[in-house]
Amino acid sequence: MKILILGAGKMGSFFSDLLSFEHEVAVYDPDPKRLRFMFNCQRFEKLEEVDEFQPDLVINAATVKYTLEAFKAVLPHLPEKTILSDIASVKTGLKEFYDECGHPYVSTHPMFGPTFASLSNLSNENAIIISEGDHLGKVFFRDLYNRLKLHIEEYTFAEHDLTIAYSLSIPFASTLVFASNMKHQDAPGTTFKKHMAIATGLMGEDDYLLSEILFNPHTSEQLQNISDKLSELKEIVETHDNERMKNFLDQARANLK
Repeated sequence: MKILILGAGKMGSFFSDLLSFEHEVAVYDPDPKRLRFMFNCQRFEKLEEVDEFQPDLVINAATVKYTLEAFKAVLPHLPEKTILSDIASVKTGLKEFYDECGHPYVSTHPMFGPTFASLSNLSNENAIIISEGDHLGKVFFRDLYNRLKLHIEEYTFAEHDLTIAYSLSIPFASTLVFASNMKHQDAPGTTFKKHMAIATGLMGEDDYLLSEILFNPHTSEQLQNISDKLSELKEIVETHDNERMKNFLDQARANLK
């Protein structure tokens, strides 16, 4: 299969390395410096080079800010039967684009990234495949993710957004609150250092990505849940209510099972 990857960032490089020994892979990035270390693949700096390549599948690994822009730019250079795919963590606008683009498509979300996950060992990681997509495209990514030993769930676009609001918005918001209250510690404890490492990793992510994840229409409800629990905990602490504290801790432990 001929596969064109849009974007030579960390995830684009990861998919290129993963696929290039079994497929004919080309990577397009308008910044030639990002293509310097791409291995075992064709490297395109201009979209006109895509015309001759004639890919069977496009994997859009551009940053979430440019996902739709990258698709729209490459469309005139693709055969009609080319399957479009994205790996975006934020699906805003993608369903509408796919419905109008005239190409078969498949949308997935590998629930890991280069910041925290070990890309050489993903057996404890997860992936989502969007159900509204081309059958062959979904089979391709299901086989690929199975090879990586990922746990796979299939959701609709709407179910994906709801899941992301819970699984990303809550930890992102909690970490941002931690970071916004940060003060220098001369002798930080183990727990503090672990939280610090998570916060540092998160704040290294693209601002647009963080904003778009938090702008998910379901995030507000999750933030309200956090706010309610903080208010409850604050009241327990202020009243030194041991029984309510025990109940609070017991519930927290139960939620982790």
